[in-house]
Amino acid sequence: MLASERPRTMTSSACIPETAHGAHLFKINRYSLYRDLGVGRLIESSTFTVGGYHWCVLFYPDGHTGASTDHVSAFVELKTKNAKARAVFDLRLVDCRTKPYTLPNPSEIDPSEFESCDDSSTCCGFHDFLKKSELEDYILDDVLVIECNIAVIKLKKAEVQTTKTKFEVQVPRSNLLHNLGNLLETQEGADVSFKVDAEVFPAHKIILAMQSPVFKAEFYGPMKNKAKHGLTIIEDMQPAVFKALLHFIYTDSLAPMDDLSDDEHEEMVKHLLVAADRYAIDRMKLMCESKLCDRLCTENVATTLALADQYHCIQLKDGCIEFINTSNRMSDVVASKGYEHLKRTCPTIVVDIWEKAAKTRKI
Repeated sequence: MLASERPRTMTSSACIPETAHGAHLFKINRYSLYRDLGVGRLIESSTFTVGGYHWCVLFYPDGHTGASTDHVSAFVELKTKNAKARAVFDLRLVDCRTKPYTLPNPSEIDPSEFESCDDSSTCCGFHDFLKKSELEDYILDDVLVIECNIAVIKLKKAEVQTTKTKFEVQVPRSNLLHNLGNLLETQEGADVSFKVDAEVFPAHKIILAMQSPVFKAEFYGPMKNKAKHGLTIIEDMQPAVFKALLHFIYTDSLAPMDDLSDDEHEEMVKHLLVAADRYAIDRMKLMCESKLCDRLCTENVATTLALADQYHCIQLKDGCIEFINTSNRMSDVVASKGYEHLKRTCPTIVVDIWEKAAKTRKI
């Protein structure tokens, strides 16, 4: 299938606000003289400029209103007349005995709207800025220092950045595995055949060699197969298992097993694990290990563990032992039919089970 092309026009614009940053230190000397100043009475800093606007800090030692008499209050006021300003601000008491202050990230603070037109509010801040009982920690030599940080935001209209026409190429999904699967089905160009019991399976040497180092050595190594007419006899394997093995080699996926019962499905996966080990197809072997781990139960875990030990399936082996040692399943496993076979064929595994259980204090 050919990739299609279609032109499209791409335009873009950007809205980038400008910010002007500034800070002001408001130092109140002989602070003890301002105690009990009275609710609603304030101390005002001198005027300072940030972003083309005039500002000041308002501090209420006994609270701004009667509702905040046990707190001090602090505000930022826009002093510029008949103006509107949008800003992010932060007020804090300076403690000279602690580590340096780190400015807050403006993106973590909501912007405030200041307006000095008509009767609009020109102040923003905190009625309950700090409890009076906690204020002494910030007074050093009868001096209290308030720091105000302001970032004034100036909004701008969006501006066009780029305008261009380009072609968008529609790329189809890869059909490589689909084509390889068809090659297996059609047998076109097959140059080797395998006889498994009474069934014959044509295949392609180069594809088998790509997926299996065993097939690669057999077909292209110094001891390559000398069988006449390209016929290779496969022993100790069922035709259905070999067919599923070829399916994985050509498609990189396990063959569908929807028509099998649960027991038949489990047995097929075990046979495929043995076949994957025989032909050194590691990915297929690990996929079989994963499926067997998902189907563990007290009836099959002992036989699955014996299989894992025989074919050096480390992850499957660990999964079986963990399953046995979880939720007090040991007595049920010991009573299963597979446990006697496990003791007889893999006595060292039984020791591993008990040792790991003892370490985790599960038995």
